[in-house]
Amino acid sequence: MTGDEIADSYAAEVLASMSAEAESRLAEVLDPVEEARLSSLSLVDLVLSGGGSDLVAAIMSRLGIVRAALIGHGGSIVVDNSEIITLNGIKSLELQLNLDGACVACGAAPGTLEGIQNDLLADEEVTAVRFSSSMLDNFDDLTSEFLQSTGKVTFV
Repeated sequence: MTGDEIADSYAAEVLASMSAEAESRLAEVLDPVEEARLSSLSLVDLVLSGGGSDLVAAIMSRLGIVRAALIGHGGSIVVDNSEIITLNGIKSLELQLNLDGACVACGAAPGTLEGIQNDLLADEEVTAVRFSSSMLDNFDDLTSEFLQSTGKVTFV
């Protein structure tokens, strides 16, 4: 086995282990009936009706293993802005998000933000995910610069 193959094998093992642990932790705190209800809600319809408390919950229900980190560390998502756009006759959302709770200034923020973005972009109703630049104020200059230069997310 080459070095790259070993690294790929190890990465796959770690991902499987992290996914199993995340699923286990989420199963301890989430109500499956409520999760099914939230994941069946249209994000576009929620925004059209003014958002309400179900909007953040429905967004959270669409997150994968990054959700376990958010919940486990007392964090959440805040929707700073949402815009409905129409592409090829289909309505979708452009979201501007922020973090709340302990996740605001966490050193794992680059991975957390990327995980949130990737999970939400997998939803057919979400066209774009951006993050509020105000969250960068919670980091020192070096960390803020690191997030902006190496993170695979956009700050506005």
